[in-house]
Amino acid sequence: MSKSKPSIPLKTMSDEFERGMYIAKVSVEELASYEPAMHAHRDDYHCFFIQEEGTTSIEIDFQKYCITGPAIAYIHPNQVHRMLAAQDLNVNVLIISNESLHVEWLNILQEIAPVTPLKLAPQDLILFKETVTLCLKFWDGKPEQLFKSILRDSCNALVGLITAQYLGQAKPKTKLNRSEVITSIFRTLLEQDFIQSKSPAAYAEKLNISPVYLNECLKKATGYPVSYHIQQRIILEAKRLLYHSNRSVKEISAELGYDDYPYFSRLFTKVVGMSALSFRSKNLD
Repeated sequence: MSKSKPSIPLKTMSDEFERGMYIAKVSVEELASYEPAMHAHRDDYHCFFIQEEGTTSIEIDFQKYCITGPAIAYIHPNQVHRMLAAQDLNVNVLIISNESLHVEWLNILQEIAPVTPLKLAPQDLILFKETVTLCLKFWDGKPEQLFKSILRDSCNALVGLITAQYLGQAKPKTKLNRSEVITSIFRTLLEQDFIQSKSPAAYAEKLNISPVYLNECLKKATGYPVSYHIQQRIILEAKRLLYHSNRSVKEISAELGYDDYPYFSRLFTKVVGMSALSFRSKNLD
């Protein structure tokens, strides 16, 4: 990691690709030659990996994953990530913007993120490979409006398959109790508003319920109160900025919406168990 970077690098869809999406089969050599992927960054688009074979090591928000054999992985726009290593790799990469995503898939992905890589069963891999092949054919097709629409729809079909795999690991919505439904909605709101809204009362108001009831729902569904989830989300963003930028703790505090810098410092120490500067020093060693 370069200490000279003023903030976390952001790769944008407009800078990278003009169609609002991109799909390709990637080899180890191609991945190794694409240096930006090896450095910590975040994207303003959704990134999907369909690994057919080989081994990939990747770091996502301070968690390292070793993905072996047929598998899928999804990285949503807020996550900081980087490739660590790859061996005997045969992987397909799909990136797609919010605007190009089917609204139903977008809503689901926003609700379930973050997620961890998933292994694929042999029969599922066959379907994924067939769908990827179709997407690649349309990607290489004529640059006419009709082909662009077909490309978008075929890529969304692939996203749908990936989303279905993740939903298969989750509890069906129809079986969620009231507390779990409220918790799910709260998490979506938290991801959108954690910098602006930091009090349980603010989220309770958005949900048209009392702070006490919201707290009861979250404790029942997760074992933790509302304040715990708010603090964890804020501190995750603080960790990202401490590790991946050279901004001062005071600058990070202000960026996260804290005018009271000493309060933010105490909060970080309370949640993490060490000061912000100690965290940065420890992780840069």
